[in-house]
Amino acid sequence: MSKTALLVIDMINTYDHKDADLLLPSAEAVVPVVADLLERAREQSVPVIYVNDNFGEWRSHHGELLDQALSGPHARLVEPLKPDRDSLFVVKARHSVFFETPLEYLLRQQDIDRLVLTGQVTEQCVLYSALDAHIRHFEVTVPEDAVAHMHEDLARAALRMMERNMGAHVCTSRDVWK
Repeated sequence: MSKTALLVIDMINTYDHKDADLLLPSAEAVVPVVADLLERAREQSVPVIYVNDNFGEWRSHHGELLDQALSGPHARLVEPLKPDRDSLFVVKARHSVFFETPLEYLLRQQDIDRLVLTGQVTEQCVLYSALDAHIRHFEVTVPEDAVAHMHEDLARAALRMMERNMGAHVCTSRDVWK
């Protein structure tokens, strides 16, 4: 039986970037789905790991990122997804959750071998994270209703690539824990 972790990618966000207008409609749709997955993961004692962009703020840490997002105009998208005291947090600088982060070490220390990827952006950070997880021999599950996109056609293609090329289990959020 594999040990699973729920990853929440880049959802602690101020949405103060050039592509925010493209992302916001999809992000708004996935927030309740991710919130539900967080609740179910916590009920089942599944580790929750937030992996979040640092937005070029090299002096920032997870508390500052959360405070900035909660004080911004899109706090309603962050509030339901706030880390709890048991959540883990990894700051990243590029698209993949693994690129120059301690995530792989953290996962190996906790004997985690299955990752449920949620968050944003399907056709960028989620896709590259799924690839990096695959080449590190992690099982990958992507609930398609829990990942936000900027371009729907690219997101569909990215999900298909994750499934076909990386062996990811693409499903709905209802089927994640089955």
